[in-house]
Amino acid sequence: MEEVQVSVESGQGLERRLQVRVPAARIDREVEARLRHVGRTATIRGFRPGKIPEKVIRQRFGDQVRREVLDDVLRSSYGEAVSREQLRPAGEAEIIPGADAGGQGADLTYTARFEVFPEVQLGGLESLSVTRPEPAIEDADLDFVIESLRRQKSHWHPVDRESRTDDRVMVDFEGRINGQPMEGGTGEKVPVVLGSGRMLEDFERQLVGIRAGESREITVSFPADYPNVSLAGQRALFRVQMHEVTEQHLPAVDDDFIRSFGIESGAVEDFHRDLRRNMDKEFESRARGAVKRQLLDALLAANPVEIPHVLVEQEATTLQAEALRNLGLSDPAAGPSLESFRSTAERRVRLGLLIGAIIRDQNLVADRDRVSDRIDQLSATYDQPDEIRKLYFQNAQLMTQVENAVLEEQVVDWLTARASINSQPTNFRTLVTD
Repeated sequence: MEEVQVSVESGQGLERRLQVRVPAARIDREVEARLRHVGRTATIRGFRPGKIPEKVIRQRFGDQVRREVLDDVLRSSYGEAVSREQLRPAGEAEIIPGADAGGQGADLTYTARFEVFPEVQLGGLESLSVTRPEPAIEDADLDFVIESLRRQKSHWHPVDRESRTDDRVMVDFEGRINGQPMEGGTGEKVPVVLGSGRMLEDFERQLVGIRAGESREITVSFPADYPNVSLAGQRALFRVQMHEVTEQHLPAVDDDFIRSFGIESGAVEDFHRDLRRNMDKEFESRARGAVKRQLLDALLAANPVEIPHVLVEQEATTLQAEALRNLGLSDPAAGPSLESFRSTAERRVRLGLLIGAIIRDQNLVADRDRVSDRIDQLSATYDQPDEIRKLYFQNAQLMTQVENAVLEEQVVDWLTARASINSQPTNFRTLVTD
C-alpha cells in the first residue's frame, strides 16, 4: 500500500501543523472497489440487479462514491499521521484542504492544524508543606451554630418603618444605562435581604431607609470586574418601588425548636450533644478540604505547565453553561460572560494535566471499594437508592465520573503521604466562614 507522506511543523506554543499527502493510487483503488460493490448491490429501473453496466454505475454513483472515499481517507490518514508522529492532539483538528483535491489521478493533500497535550514533568513534590486545621471547638462555636439554625427557621413580619440592614424587602426595579433600558435590569416583587450580598452592594445599600409604598431613583456603579463585561464599570440609574419591609424574628430555643431537629427528648443537653457530633463531622470534612486545596495549590505553584487553549475554551464553556442552568437562563448574553470563567477554567485544565500525570506515573487505578462507597453516598440522597445505584453501574459515563472523582481522592492521598503536615488549632467558626 502506498505510504502517506507526512511532515510536522510547530506553531506558536502547543500548536502543530501536519502536512499530509495521500497518493492518488490509494484513493483511486478504493473508489474502484466501492464502485464494484455498488454495481453488485444497486437497483436501477430497467436493469437486473448485478447486471448494470459499469458505465452507468460510474455515471450515476461515481461522484458520490469519490466524495465518500475522500472523507474516509482523510480521517484514516489523519489518524495514521498522528500515530506515526506520536502526537497527542488536545482537540479537534482544523483541516485545510490543499491544492490537490483528490480528483481522478490526483493526490489528496491537506494541512491539519491542532494543539497537543504538553509533556508534563512533575517536580517540587519533595517540598510540599501544608497546614491542617485541628479542632479547638469552643462554647462560642456552639452558639454560632445554634444561631445559624435559628435563622434557618426564622419568620419575617411586616413593619411600618424605614428599611434597615438585615431587613427583607420586596421591590420592583427598572434599570437604565445612558437612558436606554438595561438588559436583565428589571424585576418585579424581588425579595432582597439587605446586607446579605446577594445583589450588588451598591444596590442593596441604597435600599436602606425606604418605607413600603415609596419609590426612589438610585444610581448604581457596577465594579470593573463585574462578570457581565457589558456592564462592568458602567453606571446605571434604577427606579425602585418598595412594596414591603419585613424584619426577621428568630424562634426561641425551646422544646419545640429542639424537637424540630429530631431530638425527641427536647432536652438542651441532648441537643448540644447532637450538635457537637455533627460539628465534629463537619470539621473533619472541611479540614480535609482545606488540606486538599493547599496541596493542589502547591502542586500548581511547583509545576507551571503550558495548556492548550482549546481545552480552556471547552472548560469555560462548560462552566458558563452550568451557571446559566443554575440561574434559570437560556440566553448567554443575559448571564455571566465566557471571559469571567476563563481563569477558573485555566486552573482546572492545569490541575487536570498534573493529576493525570501523577495517575500515569504512579499507575493508579480507581479503588473499587471507594467507587462503591461513593455510589452508595450519591444514591442515598434519592427516594429509591437501589435503583439509582443500579443506574450508576449500568451507565458507563456515570461510572467514569465517579471513578475520576475517586482517582482524584487517591492522588490527594498520595500527595498527603509525601507532604509535611503542620497542625493548627482552629475553632469551628473560623473554619466554616473561611
